[in-house]
Amino acid sequence: MISVAAQDEDRELLYVIRTMEVMMGSGIGLEGAITSISRGGYGCISSDFQKVMVNTRKGKGLVEELRRVQKRAKSDAYKRLLNTMIENIISNTDIVKTLKNQGGREEEKRTEKVEKYIEELSGLPETLLSIGMISPIILAILAITPQMMAGAGDIMPLPDADAVGSIVNGGLFFTVVMMAMIGLKAHTKDPGL
Repeated sequence: MISVAAQDEDRELLYVIRTMEVMMGSGIGLEGAITSISRGGYGCISSDFQKVMVNTRKGKGLVEELRRVQKRAKSDAYKRLLNTMIENIISNTDIVKTLKNQGGREEEKRTEKVEKYIEELSGLPETLLSIGMISPIILAILAITPQMMAGAGDIMPLPDADAVGSIVNGGLFFTVVMMAMIGLKAHTKDPGL
């Protein structure tokens, strides 16, 4: 199971990668891109980058601070991004090309998660609609059965109206509970994008 911190990092990572790709592709340096992202809008990654910039202003090395964040990172993809940034500083690699590749990989992963989510939920709307519509109709017919069969009391015993009312109320309650459980199932399968 993926931790909440890793989910938070993964949720914002693609946006961070694409932002850095655009900024660095237009001539802004790595430190400028980190500063821009640290100003907010990218969740936990913004706060990590903000700490990096605060500590670099205090005289610590950028590579050292990025390594510190990399050790605390929970998501493998976020660790890869930080490693790419460190490699760019140390070896002066083509970071824009690497960011494009990483962004493409993250988009593929996100698309796969969405497709899996859709696949897991297939049939759920039909089930919800069936339970939500057919059950009340059946229960309504059951509720008026004693009135419809009033003359048949000589042939067979009829259920008491109070007993039928209890069954109908229990059935309606059961229907609402089932619909809530189906909604909960859909909510718990959320891929967190």
